Amino acid sequence: MVNLVLLAQVATDNGAAGAGDILGSLLALGIFFWVIGLAATVFWLWMLVDVLVSNKPATEKILWVVVMLFLPVLGSIIYLAVGRAQRADTMSGAGTV
Repeated sequence: MVNLVLLAQVATDNGAAGAGDILGSLLALGIFFWVIGLAATVFWLWMLVDVLVSNKPATEKILWVVVMLFLPVLGSIIYLAVGRAQRADTMSGAGTV
């Protein structure tokens, strides 16, 4: 029989945080930030592709790409709120006669 000891489960007698408690907390925090970073990267790529395939003029596309390159997450959120909303307005009005 093999006994496995996980550092995250080591109990301390004096109530202070042990090395395992700190290591487990840092691991959980690292995983949380990794997931947030991955989601932000996917969102940024989605908005960048959306700008590039849109029917905006070339100068406006270049402007949005520059904004998203210098301010990745904030620029993508701004594009979602402003630039994509303009795209939705023009697409909804295109089918009316």
